[in-house]
Amino acid sequence: MKKVDLDFSLEAVPQANRNGFWKMLAVMLGLTFFSASMTSGGTLGLGLTFSEFMFIVLAGNLILGAYTGALAYIAAKTGLSTHLLTRYAFGVKGSYLSSFLLASTQIGWFGVGVAMFAVPVHRVTGIDTTILIIIMGALMTVTAIFGMKALAILSFIAVPLIAMLGSFSMVKATETLGGMEGLMSYQPTEAIGLATALTICIGSFISAGTLTPDFARFAKTKRSSVITTLIAFFLGNSLMFLFGAIGAIATGFADISEVMFLQKLILPAILVLGLNIWTTNDNALYASGLGFSNITKIAKKKVVVFNGILGTIAAMWLYNHFVGWLSILGAALPPIGAIILADYFIVRRGNYKEFKDMKFKQVNWVAILAWGTGVMAANLVRGIPPINGLLGAAVTFVIVSKLVAQLEAKKTVMTKFEEVGS
Repeated sequence: MKKVDLDFSLEAVPQANRNGFWKMLAVMLGLTFFSASMTSGGTLGLGLTFSEFMFIVLAGNLILGAYTGALAYIAAKTGLSTHLLTRYAFGVKGSYLSSFLLASTQIGWFGVGVAMFAVPVHRVTGIDTTILIIIMGALMTVTAIFGMKALAILSFIAVPLIAMLGSFSMVKATETLGGMEGLMSYQPTEAIGLATALTICIGSFISAGTLTPDFARFAKTKRSSVITTLIAFFLGNSLMFLFGAIGAIATGFADISEVMFLQKLILPAILVLGLNIWTTNDNALYASGLGFSNITKIAKKKVVVFNGILGTIAAMWLYNHFVGWLSILGAALPPIGAIILADYFIVRRGNYKEFKDMKFKQVNWVAILAWGTGVMAANLVRGIPPINGLLGAAVTFVIVSKLVAQLEAKKTVMTKFEEVGS
């Protein structure tokens, strides 16, 4: 008897295996409820006035919500992961580029998350950080093997606890500042520019946003897929930034573990933030497994184990280079999602053939060119790098795709004309 792949690594998710609204909402919130977002929020909180901070977070998460919501719609309609969707625009072997980039960054996020848990636990218990990283890396890898079921269970437990602890910490920090009046009157000693702030806000989760289809494909309907994604990336991610920012303003530390330590909340924080990181890390390993399965055709579970070991080994290095990591994500990943959106909604006008019936190109060089243009736009054009990358890739892909289609049409007409003439 053929064994059924319940992760549907290399095929569309059947309707019978789709999940309802609440299960999908728990998974998507578990993805966005991440301690790294609190740290990013802390960085913004220390560098902006509170009114500027609120504007940046709302604007950034509106952009993320629109981007991820559109990807979620495609995923629910087709039942395909990000890596399988890229075959339409990039081709079979062309999709290996996007899969490698996306999967590699998720291994990086996994490593950052493991270290973010190990460092504060070491501070409280004195247990060697390396030992903690090995233990937590192994435990998180084991649960990631079980796929969507484990993600849903962990998220149902973690999300309410994170919301409660974050809210309590935020209220306590606000009281320290003298209430809302003190919070609104805060002035940063070292201000950061609004463009930089928006880059941090968007860049902190643009990689996970690009991988939205890996999870949204399990939604029963397109509507629930889009709504749960919007709630997760707009409401959930905004809350994480808010928790981090207010704590940082009150204590002077962007690191959420430092904030919790000063608030004498480190023991409950170890439990709750541990669950918080665990849910996001399982999502990261799950997504990285799908990516490398697309390239190697090896079963996702085996790839997850390898990726977990790799992320655990690199954990402290990634943790110490967190800001640089965000810069890489902000430049390299948004163009991939932009090309998927441009291909589906503009070039193919919302009409993808069934995956099993498609005859894909091996490599679509137009998509590779568009991705490279998007990366250059993110790095070289003034403005907001992630947005520059999105627009640069999408515009290039649409224009060049239409030019290539026109040239191919002319070539076909000329060939027929020559055949008639002969």
